[in-house]
Amino acid sequence: MKNIETAIANKLLTLPEAIDRVKAWKVAGEKIVFTNGVFDLVHTGHITYLAKAAECGDRLIIGLNSDASVKRLKGPERPVNDQGSRTLLLAAMLFVDLVVVFEEDTPANLINNLMPDVLIKGGDYTIDNIVGAKEVMANGGEVKTINFVDGYSSTSIINKIRKQGS
Repeated sequence: MKNIETAIANKLLTLPEAIDRVKAWKVAGEKIVFTNGVFDLVHTGHITYLAKAAECGDRLIIGLNSDASVKRLKGPERPVNDQGSRTLLLAAMLFVDLVVVFEEDTPANLINNLMPDVLIKGGDYTIDNIVGAKEVMANGGEVKTINFVDGYSSTSIINKIRKQGS
């Protein structure tokens, strides 16, 4: 059990620690993939999206909105799961290599500091409205979108729970 706990803990880093880890991966010639989000109620759509993102390179980094950031973006009732629970769940996934929490409303600072080889967002984005896309492409990287799995969203799950509770 301790090996599993250590493996998960080694994926949860601060930005300065993540910068050092990414530098080492790049020196080793590994292709770095980055995506970000809230990942509040993880569902089939999230897992499919993250697995596809991981296939785009050697290392998958997730930038995770902090609890305060989620509240600003989604309202006072979110997140449903706190940032400790969300980071733990994401870090436990085999295909996730690193989780970094960010306090800002966008991951721009995180992306500019980590400068991934591939930046990925969901299919509801276009390359021209993805934060960090311009900088990643200017650095020789790629920006991709991955289509969502229809019928899955945290908001729809929350609404379903609310309906059943009334």
